[in-house]
Amino acid sequence: MQRSLVLADLNRSAGESRRSAEEFSLAASRKGVIGLFNSMRYCVLFLGFGFVLGSFGQVPQSQQTLNPRVAESVRPDYELGPNDQILIGVPQSQEIDQRPFRVDSEGNIDLPLIGKVHAAGLTVRGLENVLTTRLRDYIREPQVTITIVQFRSEPVFFLGAFRTPGIYPLQGGRTLTEMLAVVGGLLPTAGRRITITRRAEYGTIDLPSAVKDPARRISTVEVSLDSLTRNVNPAEDIVLKAYDLVVAETAKPVFMTGEVARPGPIQLNEEPSISMLEALSQAGGFKDDASRGKVRVLRPIVGTTRRADIEINLSHIYEGKQNDFPLLPNDVVYVPKATARAILAPVGTGLLTSLPYLMISLAIGGVF
Repeated sequence: MQRSLVLADLNRSAGESRRSAEEFSLAASRKGVIGLFNSMRYCVLFLGFGFVLGSFGQVPQSQQTLNPRVAESVRPDYELGPNDQILIGVPQSQEIDQRPFRVDSEGNIDLPLIGKVHAAGLTVRGLENVLTTRLRDYIREPQVTITIVQFRSEPVFFLGAFRTPGIYPLQGGRTLTEMLAVVGGLLPTAGRRITITRRAEYGTIDLPSAVKDPARRISTVEVSLDSLTRNVNPAEDIVLKAYDLVVAETAKPVFMTGEVARPGPIQLNEEPSISMLEALSQAGGFKDDASRGKVRVLRPIVGTTRRADIEINLSHIYEGKQNDFPLLPNDVVYVPKATARAILAPVGTGLLTSLPYLMISLAIGGVF
């Protein structure tokens, strides 16, 4: 009987132990779920906070700088050659779309579906047309775009009023005048100044007038075409570096306004300036009520949007008392209307001068 009591006590103890273990396990499970929930809540808060911080640190897409090696504005005119690497876009073909291909030493590229295509000597636009024609045998209305990923040699970019603007390979230390000869020179309508922009990783432009922009990591300088052509070994004839951007803008005319017969722009053509009398002649001269004594020239002030007001007395120029005045591109010439006093003054002077003769004539006629 004693043995039975011992066994009963043992069973009771074991049952209580199991209940305690179950209660402990349930409590632990509850705490685990709550802890896990709290951990997840803090994790979400942390991630959300990190996302907000990250959004402040990101640069908006509109402010990100595009890769300057891909010059979309001039890319269709670039002539392909060996070792150029291109990215071909054909949305209808997964085998070709957005895959890079390199032009081999023989000038060919090897593409799925159509095989070898000779690319050397073709412009980017020309190769797009060739691939579009070849792919029509396999794809209905293929849409082909080509982007230059890597140039075969370090290029320079000529934009604006050049005879043959585009991308040109820079081989060796070539100067500005040498490259101007390569692009065929300037158009007759080009201005007399050329702008050169250089990326900071290729050094700065070694000219006193060069302007550095640390934020954009570039340096820029304006070079006078007259200095390049008239001087021997001019300092402005700098050696170009890779990815230099050379821009020639169209020359701005002189604008004639006010009391002239034909108001409007006067083109300078290839001349750096035009004289005031020549510009007036092309504008048809003065109107009858124009003021010749206070002609105004509004000249742009470099680096600002303001204009200097220069007063010219054209009567003195006509009389030889002053030299003719040179007008520069973008000058505005304003010829004001003469005041009533200025118009009547010559009439009064003429009457006073002729009055004695008039009185003599009247006396002879017997009027007095």
